[in-house]
Amino acid sequence: MDTTLLKQKALAFAVAAFVTSTVIISACKKNNEPETPETPTPVTLKDYSVNPALVKAMPGFENLNITTLISSDDVLPESPNFIFGAQPDGAGMIKNPAGEGFIMINNHEILQSVSRVYLDKNFKPVKGEYIVDSDGGMTRLCSATLATPEEHGFPKPVFLTAGESGAESMIHAIDPLAAADKKNKQRTVSALGRWSAENAVPLPKGAFAGKTVIMIGEDESDGQLAMYVSNTPGDLENGKLYVMKRSNNDPIETNMDKGQSYDVEFVELDNVKSSTGAQLQQQTIDKKALMLARVEDIDYRKGSAANGREIYFTATGVSQGDKITPVSGKTMWGRVYKLVLDASNPLKGKLEVAVDGNDNPGKSIVNPDNLCVTENYVYIQEDGDSFYKNNDHDGTIWQFAMASKSLKPMLQMNHRRTDATFNAKYNPSNNTQLSSWEYGAMYDISALTGIPDTFVVNLHPHTWTSDKYKNADGGTTRLVNNSEGGQVVIVRGVSK
Repeated sequence: MDTTLLKQKALAFAVAAFVTSTVIISACKKNNEPETPETPTPVTLKDYSVNPALVKAMPGFENLNITTLISSDDVLPESPNFIFGAQPDGAGMIKNPAGEGFIMINNHEILQSVSRVYLDKNFKPVKGEYIVDSDGGMTRLCSATLATPEEHGFPKPVFLTAGESGAESMIHAIDPLAAADKKNKQRTVSALGRWSAENAVPLPKGAFAGKTVIMIGEDESDGQLAMYVSNTPGDLENGKLYVMKRSNNDPIETNMDKGQSYDVEFVELDNVKSSTGAQLQQQTIDKKALMLARVEDIDYRKGSAANGREIYFTATGVSQGDKITPVSGKTMWGRVYKLVLDASNPLKGKLEVAVDGNDNPGKSIVNPDNLCVTENYVYIQEDGDSFYKNNDHDGTIWQFAMASKSLKPMLQMNHRRTDATFNAKYNPSNNTQLSSWEYGAMYDISALTGIPDTFVVNLHPHTWTSDKYKNADGGTTRLVNNSEGGQVVIVRGVSK
């Protein structure tokens, strides 16, 4: 929405009296159910984009129903100049408190921007705008989490989006309902430190009553899992920042094996607000932090307060330049870790490897990036554009069953390489290389739609390019050029 803003009266009402019982966030966060949940009238879901869905269901998941929500070629009736830009990554969705319908917030990683798209009562996109442009975003904005009063105990909704362009990047706290202030650089939160971060994920309010606990992942080859803790719900300024270490002080990732459990603790970092990212990184070395190969996303188990202390996070993995040889001490194909925090003390826990791509190299998970955790499953989204030479498949979302520990491919990017017309538009520069597309957020919208087992999935089809998509946010500061298209799809029938 380039020119249309919510009226100030409606915004004030929304912030003061925001009582939506359903808010959905980047890594599949779902609210704790109220005591007497409302049953919404099911919406009508269908293909709303002019572009075809760019994913397909895998064998064994033929029951999935995939429809398109929005893509970069779509023209929205109330804002015809708006372009839904490249690389929709971290995201959130809420009911529109100023009227019927819904509001969807998306990071656009390569644009360094955040968009806001308004959907009507049946989820049809009708208008859009950028609430952060590249000048305000400053760095790439990757995964994100929409913290809410209902789920996290925050006084009002806050979209926490992590900057990821080097050690001096910061985490932004953005009001998803405020008038667009695209170039505002003052929304960064110094108490959360400086990291090349991928996500900042508040745990649900029942996990540690009366506290704000935020997990932060750092996406470097020597990456860490950090934790911010405040004794005030929703406080982003006065807490303390910690980093995870093994209790035996061993910082080497590959010294941990699947099938074992390891004691971990979180040690405090000093002078966080006044420290540079480089200084904080030196502290992680001095304090024997566990060094992980790119912590790209974090999510927690749903279903109960105790489940909220069960956390899953990825180590995407790194290789040497030949794309075959591992780096000493680091996972190459990638891992998903399970961390269970002590019920009486968030600074202590047990860590284990839940899924390891090295168990079946190239045929299992490859460079896991985003996560979506439900009550019984972990959905693992690949970012395989590291282009490991022994990878045998396109970008896939895997279903990991917590109880049986089974791992199955559920969705896969659909390149349609034998379709010449499709290739000309979506794969013109690269129609043979595997895993050239990647995933953004996957999140649960069942309660919003009134349709069980309904999820959003964001897509980055990197080879789909056009000059008309460039600088869609209108900003001027760029780390990289951009001309990609992006897409959001809705998938029904996903087991929770």
